[in-house]
Amino acid sequence: MALSTVSDDGRFWSGLKQAHADLPKGAEWKVAVASKNGAKAVNVITHDSVEGVRQFFETHAGAYATTEYFEADAANAVGLPR
Repeated sequence: MALSTVSDDGRFWSGLKQAHADLPKGAEWKVAVASKNGAKAVNVITHDSVEGVRQFFETHAGAYATTEYFEADAANAVGLPR
């Protein structure tokens, strides 16, 4: 999961739209959602490592947000696709 505090929502989402076309092999983008004011974003990306997601995400949108990365607890999640 990537939880972002966005400093430039236009560039952030533009970068992520470009990133979507360049997903690493084996990665799937499950959810991308922003707060109404554009200041926060949550992205759920499945991949074999959190570090792989971090590198990919930072390359495309890192300059436009401060992002925390962590592995989701799928066993206790509600509504996540399996």
